[in-house]
Amino acid sequence: MKKFVIVLLINFILVVYTKAQTSSSWNGKSCAVVLTYDDGLNVDLTNAIPALDSVGLKGTFYISDYFDGLKDQIFKWRKASEEGHELANHTVWHACEGGREGREFVTPDYDLNNYTVRRMVNEIKTMNNILKAIDGKTKRTFAYPCGDTKIHDTSYIDGLRNDFIAARGVKPEMLPIDKIDLYNIGCYTISGQTGDQLIDLVKQAMSTHTLLVFLFHGVGGEHSLNVSLAAHSQLLRYLKQNEKDIWIAPMVDVAGYIKDHQTIK
Repeated sequence: MKKFVIVLLINFILVVYTKAQTSSSWNGKSCAVVLTYDDGLNVDLTNAIPALDSVGLKGTFYISDYFDGLKDQIFKWRKASEEGHELANHTVWHACEGGREGREFVTPDYDLNNYTVRRMVNEIKTMNNILKAIDGKTKRTFAYPCGDTKIHDTSYIDGLRNDFIAARGVKPEMLPIDKIDLYNIGCYTISGQTGDQLIDLVKQAMSTHTLLVFLFHGVGGEHSLNVSLAAHSQLLRYLKQNEKDIWIAPMVDVAGYIKDHQTIK
């Protein structure tokens, strides 16, 4: 009888533990949502950040300087960082692998087929130095331009793992906290979706207790991958209204939490 009671108690503890891990693994909430914005566009500063600030949410901005706009944005980015938004690394020149369909915008000078690993690593470290000069921080995350993770057949992030707590890829997936690869975090690229469609993704993350990362480029213009201001605002309002169940935070904070969880386990 005593053995039977012990077995029942163990099973009960396991059930409670499993439920806690699935339904409240994300900083005590049901799921986590990270709002990321790529390229350091002007609309990040004129449209996205004011929208985020209006509801008290914080985003992650993967900054590059391929269009030579950073010099005119520095003071605004510094202010955004002071207000709690993350300034993150998207390389200096946004080099991608060219020579395939949809990559006509890639010029020979910034084609990964013409890069060495050392050149890419140096460019990324340079961007870290630029960002540190803007916000004074050293803890940072990275996003692969175009989702390309390799120079020819060699991963270039391997030599940079001490420089970044995490790296975001482009694979559309929502994973539980134990299954996430911190150096290739999945996301959903947004282009033309309605507010309802964006909210449906959030509901899916809530029901599966997973991490959902949004990838925005244009917010109200400036990029061919664009979301309307109305759809973006509708998403932000929904997130704010459901903040008791959704952990919304910059990537650097969420990645740190995932790392701690995975390390302890």
